[in-house]
Amino acid sequence: DIVALVALFRPGPLQSGMVDDFIARKHGRIDGPIDYLHPSLEPILKPTYGVILYQEQVMQIAQVLAGYSLGGADLLRRAMGKKKPEEMAKQRSTFVEGSVARGVPESQAAHIFDLMEKFAGYGFNKSHSAAYALLSYQTAWLKAHHPEAFMAAVLSADMDHTDKVVTIKDECDRMGITVLPPDVNASAYAFVVAGPREVRYGLGAIKGVGQSAVEAITEERKANGPYRSLEDLCRRLDLNRVNRRVFEALIRSGSLDSLGVNRATQMARLPAAMQMSEQATRAVEAGQVDLFGLAQPSESDSEASAVAVPPQAEWSESMRLAGERDTLGLYLTGHPITRYEKDLARFVSGRIADLLSDRPSQGAPERGYFGGRTASIAGYIHEIRKRGNRTSIVLDDRTGRMEVTFFDEVMQRYRELIVKDALVLIEGQLRFDEQGDTWRMAARKVTELDRARE
Repeated sequence: DIVALVALFRPGPLQSGMVDDFIARKHGRIDGPIDYLHPSLEPILKPTYGVILYQEQVMQIAQVLAGYSLGGADLLRRAMGKKKPEEMAKQRSTFVEGSVARGVPESQAAHIFDLMEKFAGYGFNKSHSAAYALLSYQTAWLKAHHPEAFMAAVLSADMDHTDKVVTIKDECDRMGITVLPPDVNASAYAFVVAGPREVRYGLGAIKGVGQSAVEAITEERKANGPYRSLEDLCRRLDLNRVNRRVFEALIRSGSLDSLGVNRATQMARLPAAMQMSEQATRAVEAGQVDLFGLAQPSESDSEASAVAVPPQAEWSESMRLAGERDTLGLYLTGHPITRYEKDLARFVSGRIADLLSDRPSQGAPERGYFGGRTASIAGYIHEIRKRGNRTSIVLDDRTGRMEVTFFDEVMQRYRELIVKDALVLIEGQLRFDEQGDTWRMAARKVTELDRARE
């Protein structure tokens, strides 16, 4: 079943309707027995319920029905894949003649060739399917029996692709696995298992924090123990490898929260902490260590620099979350839309993740450029893109992201509301884009989320 599923779950078969046909036949939801086209083809097509699913089946049919050699059958497979009219005409003639010579009526042979030609465009190599199916089975076993390690590995594999990290984190949430924030005293470069049902965010997944900087942080921590404060962190690291941009990204992402000072205070103290460390470095390079004792600022020096900048009021929730979004590509300790979730069910058609997971059947009204249905979605504006006279945004509702297009007339009407990070309710035409294999919306109306709740 997994081998067949791999071959079926591709754009071609999904759009052709053969998936629905396969499922109906497998579960006996058809009138009468399965038609195998010709008695001699039953052994070939029985495993796939009479559906020509694999390229190998095309080759076997040509051999059994029309007397093709193995090499000739492979040439037929290639010709069907390339869809060259002149080559197909030649192959049709050869196939029909060979079939007739073996007692198959000409009309039946031509019909079978037509079906082969139709399904060959969607056919998948069975050996490839089997290899992917084996990998699917192995990874499913790992996910079931070692969920934390598996999800940490999956997150690490895609940690440079924010959209995928968002989707994988949602799966972690569904599985009851907590993705802990990055932490300079606990994180590695990649995502790692932190404990039962826990995965620790990788420092390497923070935007603006390169591998060299992460190695400097983790190597020093391993050699001399955990960091006690921002000043201690600056004092112990080589600022040529860990620069101000890296420290700011660490603070905004929440990677220094374990040091006991809020993010606003850390950001305010950063210039003084770095200046103290830079002075020590310059003194060492100038050979002034013995004279001034500046090789390593003492812990009391660090405390003095901290005292010089008094504690600051914590950032607002929106500012804190914006920092996480900018550095991690997602909201980790909260989400702007969370406070609206109880009310959302009253005025949206569904969560974006649920809408994206729905796949319309072949011929459904939602398919195609002119298809669609009226729907409403809500979220924050993650991104704004301009293409000619059309503007599109990426709307994020914490469960997923969807592209929404605004034609010029609609954009002019709601321009003031289409601002990055704005929380909005959008009503429009929801359609399935077959080329992109995803759902998109064409906006008709935009409302501020606060106003929609009134």
